[in-house]
Amino acid sequence: MKSTPLALPGVMLLEPVVYDDARGHFFESFNAAAFVAATGHAAPFIQDNQSRSHKGVVRGLHFQLPPFAQGKLVRVLTGAIFDVAVDIRRSSPHFGRWVGEVLSAENRRQLWVPPGFAHGFMALRDDTTVLYKVDAPYSRAAEGAIRWDDPTFGIDWPASIAPILSEKDAAAPLLGAASLFD
Repeated sequence: MKSTPLALPGVMLLEPVVYDDARGHFFESFNAAAFVAATGHAAPFIQDNQSRSHKGVVRGLHFQLPPFAQGKLVRVLTGAIFDVAVDIRRSSPHFGRWVGEVLSAENRRQLWVPPGFAHGFMALRDDTTVLYKVDAPYSRAAEGAIRWDDPTFGIDWPASIAPILSEKDAAAPLLGAASLFD
């Protein structure tokens, strides 16, 4: 597995080694030892979540507060997304900064989003299926969200695609009104 640290400490872009031949291809989509070696994060994943979205659907920016803070390993099974992680740890020197990467079925890249970051994505194609592993249980009482287009972050979302949001995501608070990590 190739691992590339991104501009925010702890957020990693992971790319599997792919073996292609006349029959198709093979790759390890997850290997616990390789993941720990690449990220230093040893907490076991406890759940897989999957979503299917139409082009333009924005999901996020979501997070879970302690003690249910979640790390997420995100990958795309079909289609493509613009995937975003935002540092929401008030004590971090990178507070409010974001990174974004295109993940697709074709590039097979994965994004590791550690606890302490808000996560969101925009589907770039119809019939986009996203699979992500989490390392902590979901808790409705600990869930949080920040508006996907909060001007504080200045996220450079794909401008050529009209966003489609759930009522819940459209009503998410701006950063100043959200409960965050210390």
